Amino acid sequence: MNIYDISEKAGVSIATVSRVLNENSNVSEQTRKKVLAVMEECGYTPNVFARGLGLGTMKTIGIMCSDSSDPYLAGAIYFLERELRQSGYDSILCCTGYDLENKRQYLNLLLSKKIDALILLGSKFVEPKAKDNKYIFEAAKKVPIMLVNGYLEGDNIYSTVCDDFSAVNNAVKRLIENDRKRILYLYSSISYSGTNKLNGYKAALTGFGMNIDEALIIRCHKDIDTSKKLLLSLYDKGMFFDSVVTSDDTIAVGAVKFALEKGIKIPDELSIVGYNNSILAICSEPEITSLDTKVEALCVATVNTLMSVFSGGNVTHKTTISSDLIIRKTTNF
Repeated sequence: MNIYDISEKAGVSIATVSRVLNENSNVSEQTRKKVLAVMEECGYTPNVFARGLGLGTMKTIGIMCSDSSDPYLAGAIYFLERELRQSGYDSILCCTGYDLENKRQYLNLLLSKKIDALILLGSKFVEPKAKDNKYIFEAAKKVPIMLVNGYLEGDNIYSTVCDDFSAVNNAVKRLIENDRKRILYLYSSISYSGTNKLNGYKAALTGFGMNIDEALIIRCHKDIDTSKKLLLSLYDKGMFFDSVVTSDDTIAVGAVKFALEKGIKIPDELSIVGYNNSILAICSEPEITSLDTKVEALCVATVNTLMSVFSGGNVTHKTTISSDLIIRKTTNF
């Protein structure tokens, strides 16, 4: 059963059936009901791709993320799909990993699906070398590109970011005001977001006239056991630190486990601050003070911006959302 069969059985032209499928207003209500009744009687399901061509839109948004098992990204995927669905759009998700060539291939795959826009979730999609972002700029010539917590400046590219600099900066300032002198910073990446976090840490120290000790700035894989082992190694080598600030709650949980194993009192002897305010922060014992980057607000703002782009509104290319410091048991603020 196809559109030609429906046209013959309903006694109308193929063009009329097409108008009904595309919800065109230039069809009488009586004719519309007749065509829909025939479709229902015959169990006809319209071809989504053909219908999309008629409408000029597939009503589908592509989403790319590096790792859907990451709690932060998994939550963001949920919020993005919820908001898109409420706006009348379907979504196609691709988990790309971190390899640049894989990202390019998945982006081209989504473009071949005739998507209406593309959402790049996470700052890992913005490469340090400008030439490696060329494929994103090329895609932006075809569809709107939305970056969630990443930033690129270009036509038809729109970014929604958390103010990572201020988030870490304010947390470190609070620690210094609580007489913490040796603040260890553990971070997992040098992405756009990661760089802003690190700069916030450094600016807090210099703002209080403290020297930046590079030995206290260490890159650490985002893994609980890895961060625990790293801290045990530093401690056994005689390094002294009275606080640990991390770029992710996963690393902060490892810091808690390290302190418990060594009998270090939290927060009296060691303060710990996580990042993202994920479920890991409240599953830990003690519960972890963490920076809430408001992932839901980021995703809602991204979809709202996209809908404004579709409607031809005057849209800002960068939206910044502030974080909240959620104080729990690993600090004595």
